[in-house]
Amino acid sequence: MDIRLNSERISALEAISEGQIEWLPDRPPFERAMKRAMDIVGSIVAIILFLPLLPLVAAAIKLSSPGPVFFRQRRLGYHGQPFMFLKFRSMLMDQPTTQSEYVSRLVDEEYGKLGSDGVFKIKNDPRITRIGAFLRRTSLDELPQLVNVLLGQMSLVGPRPPIPYELEMYEPWQMKRLSIKPGITGLWQVSGRKRVTFEEMIEMDLKYAATQTAWLDLKILLRTPFVVFAGKGTY
Repeated sequence: MDIRLNSERISALEAISEGQIEWLPDRPPFERAMKRAMDIVGSIVAIILFLPLLPLVAAAIKLSSPGPVFFRQRRLGYHGQPFMFLKFRSMLMDQPTTQSEYVSRLVDEEYGKLGSDGVFKIKNDPRITRIGAFLRRTSLDELPQLVNVLLGQMSLVGPRPPIPYELEMYEPWQMKRLSIKPGITGLWQVSGRKRVTFEEMIEMDLKYAATQTAWLDLKILLRTPFVVFAGKGTY
C-alpha cells in the first residue's frame, strides 16, 4: 500500500511511523481495563489447563524434523507496533520458497484487488510437517501466543497480527484493523475461519474493533473450541 502525502508516495510502514494513519477511536478506559483483566485471567487459566500437554507437543516437534520447537516472527500489533510473535513450529526449516512469495502470488492470482476468495493461508503447503498439520488442525500451534497475551502484545480476542510485508498489499481503509490489539481468535475465525474472503475478514475485524465488548469477547471465546473441533475451514 502506498499513501500519497505532500505529492510524495510513502509505504504503509512509513505512514504508521509518521503518524499518518487515522485509527479508530479507543474504547473507554473501563472497557479496556475489563478486556485486559480477561486476557490475564484467561491466559493463566489456559496455560494451567494445557501445561501437561506442552512437553508432549515440544517433544513431537523435535522428533518430527530438525529445528527449534518455537517459531518466532516479527508481526505488527496495536497501531502497527512490532513485536515477536510466537507459535509452535509446524514447518520444515530452510525451505527455498518463502511465505512472502506465496502471499504475493496469492494476492496477484487469487484475490488481491480482484476480490476473489482467499486469505493469507496456503492450501497443501509442502513445508508443513505431519505433526505441524495436526497442530494447525487443532490450533495447538497457537498456544505460545498466550505468552504474547500476558506480555500485553496481544489479546485473547482480536484481529490476527499481520506480517510487515503484508501491509504493503493493504488498501488504506484496511489499515484500520490495526486500531486494536491483535488476538489469538476473533470474529472472523468463529464465522468461518479460512472460508471467508480476505475482504470479508477485514470487514469483520473492523466490525469487531468498532463494537467490541466483554460480552462479545466471551461469546467468541466460548465458540472458538467448537469451531476448532469441528475443523471448519482448516487445511
